[in-house]
Amino acid sequence: MANTCYKIWVHGIVQGVGFRYYTQSQANKLGITGYAHNLRDGSVEVLAAGEEQKVDALITWLKAGGPTSARVDKVLVEPHQPTPIPTRFTTG
Repeated sequence: MANTCYKIWVHGIVQGVGFRYYTQSQANKLGITGYAHNLRDGSVEVLAAGEEQKVDALITWLKAGGPTSARVDKVLVEPHQPTPIPTRFTTG
């Protein structure tokens, strides 16, 4: 399988609802590395790296609304080339 990496920005009610931790759990289930970080504008930035099919599954999960505690209004996705490639999925 080919590896890929994307930066994803998730907008809506995604802070203070456990969004980063649910995203980390979903990423770990899929075997994806990267991170989920809160941004000052109230959105969450996600970096997802791994097998293309698994990263696509995470993006689909995010676009479907992520955890039930969140309300996702908009998801923006952009290809990314991180240096170095993350070795695990973190929140911060």
